[in-house]
Amino acid sequence: MAAVHFSLVKLNRSFLVCLWLLGTVSLSCAARYGASKQKLEVKKHLNRLNKPAVKTIQSPDGDIIDCVPITKQPAFDHPFLKDHKIQMRPSYHPEGLFDDNKASAKPKEKKETHIPQLWHRYGKCSEGTIPMRRTKEDDVLRASSVKRYGKKKHRTVPIPKSAEPDLINQNGHQHAIAYVEGDKYYGAKATLNVWEPKIQHANEFSLSQMWLLGGSFGQDLNSIEAGWQVSPDLYGDNNTRLFTYWTSDAYQATGCYNLLCSGFIQINSDIAMGASISPVSGYRNSQYDISILIWKDPKEGHWWMQFGNGYVLGYWPSFLFSYLTESASMIEWGGEVVNSQSGGHHTWTQMGSGHFPEEGFSKASYFRNIQVVDSSNNLKAPKRMGTFTEKSNCYDVQTGSNDDWGHFFYYGGPGKNKNCP
Repeated sequence: MAAVHFSLVKLNRSFLVCLWLLGTVSLSCAARYGASKQKLEVKKHLNRLNKPAVKTIQSPDGDIIDCVPITKQPAFDHPFLKDHKIQMRPSYHPEGLFDDNKASAKPKEKKETHIPQLWHRYGKCSEGTIPMRRTKEDDVLRASSVKRYGKKKHRTVPIPKSAEPDLINQNGHQHAIAYVEGDKYYGAKATLNVWEPKIQHANEFSLSQMWLLGGSFGQDLNSIEAGWQVSPDLYGDNNTRLFTYWTSDAYQATGCYNLLCSGFIQINSDIAMGASISPVSGYRNSQYDISILIWKDPKEGHWWMQFGNGYVLGYWPSFLFSYLTESASMIEWGGEVVNSQSGGHHTWTQMGSGHFPEEGFSKASYFRNIQVVDSSNNLKAPKRMGTFTEKSNCYDVQTGSNDDWGHFFYYGGPGKNKNCP
């Protein structure tokens, strides 16, 4: 028996060994097998995500930024992109109403046309490479599964005029947004100030973004998204970070945040998706904002993204989508939080600045100079912009317009308060 025992132990202590030796499946044995299997899955996933770098930069916030050759980025793991020739610049660039460098009429306002990322303090990536935030083992282990790492939950997009009220507020997600619908949209642009909202629970997040949507709000929704977010679950801290997202099937199997799956092709060597933005706005203090432009190249059909004044980051190839191969049918701008309803109470996770829109400039979050791209590839003021929020006592939105900011809105709130129990 001893000899048999010895030969079985040599079989890497597999689950079958435990089963044979014990005659039954013990909980500890099953747990060891499960942990070993998960560790192997995580290691394989990290090997897929973290590409060989020509240079590595340690960011002061603990991030590791790898400078990866542009042709080795995760996008090219996609079977349809094996022979793809990278488009290094868009064929067309939309012309707009507002210059990012335009002086504001507000004398107290301090604006930054470009907010540096923290990792820039210790180096830059060279031309021909892209900066990638290295994914760590702990990052993946915080996810519900390796497969779901870097993905949003199904039906998290705000549904302003849904005929199915049961779809609203799925998974505890709440929003305060402005939106347009009823036309064909070929892009959108906005400038939004950047904050560091407080998060109550690690499985909650707070973000501010714009959505370009096509299809229905069922199983076939196409979405391209970009903005800033605070997500302890995804990043392991409470820093404010630049992010993108895409899906072609309502967040089910396709798409991901940033570069955590194949899809988005980055061409820019200066900006790292998912990296921290600094500085951020302060209450009754300096305001720092970022501009985001997403538009469809009418020649190649790809959807391009620009960050700030001139940082063209890259593009989502048109084949990734079904409805968005033509145009978007709805554009949304605004905030989103997760309300986990812990203990039966509303979360006090903040949206935006954590203050209601009526407090105004330097206190509340805003989107300004809101524009859409029309079929002639021109940026135009949106028509008939509506607003939507599930619980205005928790998070609210108020729109306005003037010569300086064009169409704008303030949004956000503190979450739990006396009117939002």
